[in-house]
Amino acid sequence: MVNDTAEFTRLKELLGVTDGNLASHIKYLEKEGYIMSIKQFINKKPNTQYAISKEGKFAFKKHIKALEALINL
Repeated sequence: MVNDTAEFTRLKELLGVTDGNLASHIKYLEKEGYIMSIKQFINKKPNTQYAISKEGKFAFKKHIKALEALINL
């Protein structure tokens, strides 16, 4: 959640995953309402960016708290 948005190619690069693997994860996250896609054209080329939703931020923070609770056992 460092950046407001991230492009598909940047996410793929950061995570070290294949196009198909990332696409399936993105599809699930969008279905659950955790992220939203922003599709546009830049210099006549398609560009897709993804942003975390309010629900996604809440779920992420909840997940981090659960991990911290496990660590502090």
